[in-house]
Amino acid sequence: MEEVQKVKDEAMQMMGLFQVLPRLVVFDLDYTLWPFYCECRSKRDTPSLFPHSRGILHALKDKGIDAAIASKSPTPDIAKTFLHKLSITSMFVSQEIFYTGTHKTDHFQKIHVKTGVPYNSMLFFDDDNNNIQGVSEMGVTSILVRKGVTLGAFREGLTKFYQNWNASKGKGKRHT
Repeated sequence: MEEVQKVKDEAMQMMGLFQVLPRLVVFDLDYTLWPFYCECRSKRDTPSLFPHSRGILHALKDKGIDAAIASKSPTPDIAKTFLHKLSITSMFVSQEIFYTGTHKTDHFQKIHVKTGVPYNSMLFFDDDNNNIQGVSEMGVTSILVRKGVTLGAFREGLTKFYQNWNASKGKGKRHT
């Protein structure tokens, strides 16, 4: 638990550096929050998270920033069981866990309807570049992760979100 607190403290400090933060942070599950595919596991298994996932989730909660899930898992029952076993179910305002042929655009439309948060106020982490590209086209700041959500990926996401926010407000554009 000490490591979780350390990651949480660092994530909180990181968020303090930005004038604008996302209103909603959306996570994929498989190979983003945890290091496996749900469809390769059983409900009886004991799941684990990537090392920084829990601390980042707690930091978002303490900062008052909502979190959501967008997962294309073909086994939503296993995913939901694992969220419960990990005691993180209540940390998400929306859990869109269903298989689709689209690049999670359906998931984000449902998240938007449920939360009312505009796409340009969302930050998304996923390990699949096709999802990153598809969701980015909706106006969501999207970050590709290689080894799960880490503090480094979180910093990258906050930085890119802030840059996108400034650019969309005309502040980040060069005047020549």
